[in-house]
Parts: sequence; C-alpha cells; structure tokens
Amino acid sequence: MAKDKEIKTNAMRFLDKNKIVYNKIIYECEDFIDGIDVAKKLGQPFEKTFKTLVTHSKSGNYFVFVLPVDKELDLKKAARCVMEKSVEMIHVKDITKVTGYIRGGCTPLGMKKQYFTVVHKTAADFDSIFISGGKRGVQIEINPLDLVNIVKGKFDDIIL
Repeated sequence: MAKDKEIKTNAMRFLDKNKIVYNKIIYECEDFIDGIDVAKKLGQPFEKTFKTLVTHSKSGNYFVFVLPVDKELDLKKAARCVMEKSVEMIHVKDITKVTGYIRGGCTPLGMKKQYFTVVHKTAADFDSIFISGGKRGVQIEINPLDLVNIVKGKFDDIIL
C-alpha cells in the first residue's frame, strides 16, 4: 500500500502545480488493456470513463480528443470542431514521441506539448470522470470542468 502513495506521474504533477483537485486510482496492469476492460475491472460506468486519442491534420497540427471508452471518435466531427478539413489518428508507434506517454497510459494532462483538446460533451453532465493518470495502472478522477479549463480545451460532440 505504501508503494501506491509513491506513484506520481507527470499528469499528477501538472495537476498539483495548478492546484487542481483529483483522486488517484491504482490498479494492477502490466500490459496494455483497453479502456473498456479497465472500466470493467474497476467497476466504473463506461459513460464516466474516458479514453484519450491523439490525431494530426494535413496542416501538421496535433489534436487530443477525450471520449467515453465505449464510443468511437467521429473523425469528420472531430475535424470540424478544430476547424480542420480532416484529422486522422496518429500511428501507435508515434504516441510516445508526440505525447510523452505510452499506449494505455496516454492522458491529456502534462503531455510534452499542450495540444488543443476536445472533451466529449457528455463529460459535462458529471461531477467527475475517470481518465488515464499518465501510466498504465493509474487513473485520475477529475471534475470535467477542471479538466477542460486546465488544458484550455472545450466540450463538443465528437463521437459517432
């Protein structure tokens, strides 16, 4: 148990520095498992458990999209809400280079560079949501308004 208290990710340092309240959730996970499996493992509702996806546009910009784990990103809606003609998912091998995080531990908080972030509008319906904590086996429970404010993002409809 003492070891759990020692875990501090870049995402948590970012929140601490900005005095944002959050809860840390630690769970067993050595290899990649998707967000649906994480939610099931922790008994969290899918609609409150969010995944982080990173895209890029032909103009060379990167964008971050945060959506419920059981939903799919609508690339056309995503492009429209960031005023691009189109966006596409970055390749899995590029996740660490672009974000500083690994697959299964990617979070919109404390990336190498702060990219424009869009959180699916349903997040605003909740007092708190669950997102990756910046490392496999770590989640952060955070107020969605705090999340959008700290990443200077917005809420929008981005799912199929």
